[in-house]
Amino acid sequence: MTQTQTQTQTQNQNGDGNDSNNELNLVESVRQTLHDEMGRDETVVVYGEDVGVDGGVFRTTKGLIEEYPERIFDTPLAESGIVGTAVGMGVYGKRPVVEIQFSGFIPQAFHQIKQHVSRLRSRSRGSYNCPITIRAPYGGGVHALEHHSESFEAAYSHIPGLKVVVPSNPSDAKGLLTSAIRDPDPVVFLEPKKLYRAFREDVPEGEHTVPLEEARVVSEGDDVSLVSWGAMVRESLKAVDEVEASVEVVDLRTVSPLDAETVVESVKKTGRCVVVQEAPRTLGVSSEVVSRINDEALLYLEAPVERVTAPDVPYPFPEREGAYMPDKEQIAEAVRQTADF
Repeated sequence: MTQTQTQTQTQNQNGDGNDSNNELNLVESVRQTLHDEMGRDETVVVYGEDVGVDGGVFRTTKGLIEEYPERIFDTPLAESGIVGTAVGMGVYGKRPVVEIQFSGFIPQAFHQIKQHVSRLRSRSRGSYNCPITIRAPYGGGVHALEHHSESFEAAYSHIPGLKVVVPSNPSDAKGLLTSAIRDPDPVVFLEPKKLYRAFREDVPEGEHTVPLEEARVVSEGDDVSLVSWGAMVRESLKAVDEVEASVEVVDLRTVSPLDAETVVESVKKTGRCVVVQEAPRTLGVSSEVVSRINDEALLYLEAPVERVTAPDVPYPFPEREGAYMPDKEQIAEAVRQTADF
């Protein structure tokens, strides 16, 4: 990357390199990104269940079929076939962007992801790669049916060869999805559906990329580091307003590979940390974050690292969703306890 490209990228990340009069929610940001990338690169192909005529279950692909009728199409209800077909397309020079209707359906394609998508570069000794982006609405918060709300990012993070990305806002959604589509290797792109239409913000128009392996310090603080990703970033920011401590909020953005350096540097500054995840507690990404802190910043800690997570139970039916998902009150209490330790 040239110095000019790096400077432009940095400006775009800060939102000061473009005319930012482009206020979008997360759905609109994803849609605009797909439009832009299909217009930029004719090898980009979009397909999945109902993404064509209906525009996707959350309308993230609405209108694209009219503009790119030969490169966006509907598929049968067959997740393994959707992802498996992308492997072949990738090998033959396409950049498939496939939509799995809900992340809870990805396990139907787990075999393809684990055995083929993630291993193709290694298996072929670098002769072939798999430039696939697997998009899916992810997590809870919209009172969906059973198998529609799981937070399963840890399982994909455990597979070498995959990048796993979870945006927390419309601007990052554009920058990260653009980078994912252009990446030469496979990316699982999980879109928090609780945030799909939760708020709008200025999204840079035109070229806007965010590096896939860099966390973001959302707000700086001196007393406690608060690490999260996806929908929990927004919940964490709400919690910050509930406490008196100076809290540094870190958004991982990419949960695999993990940007441990940014987390560790924050913890070295504050000496205290709370990690928040929407997923169940055991063996989640938060466990890895705590482990990295212990590896690299143990002697800087002034309090045990606290975790706020969902419980180790199956995702509940909609009426109990509020009791299951971490909220700002739980996060705020964890920050208070950590600050007072």
